[in-house]
Amino acid sequence: MTYPENLKYTKEHLWVKKDGDTVKIGITDYAQDQLGDILFVDLPSPGDKITAGDTFTEVESSKTASELPAPVSGEIVAVNDELDDSPEKINEGAYDAWIVEVKTDDDLSGLLSAADYQAGLD
Repeated sequence: MTYPENLKYTKEHLWVKKDGDTVKIGITDYAQDQLGDILFVDLPSPGDKITAGDTFTEVESSKTASELPAPVSGEIVAVNDELDDSPEKINEGAYDAWIVEVKTDDDLSGLLSAADYQAGLD
């Protein structure tokens, strides 16, 4: 499994990629492996506000349904509509299949580095 160095991570197995004043959020390679075949992603709507720690979406797989806590607070500016028709894209490439893009002022320093995330899995 891979854990790209340019991303930040949460203990809840989400990745965060900063791009200017927005971040893209998805689930890690570890998470998609543990979940099994991803069958559905409950995408929020652009314009929705999210709060760090609160559930922002749910992912259903062949094994379970998992509520995902937001790693940052902000406004959703985009959702990955491809996941509506092809949620399995997360299984095919967890770091390419982002779920939401959020405009945030949050500092990401409280999130985990790739090495710290991987150390927590061992």
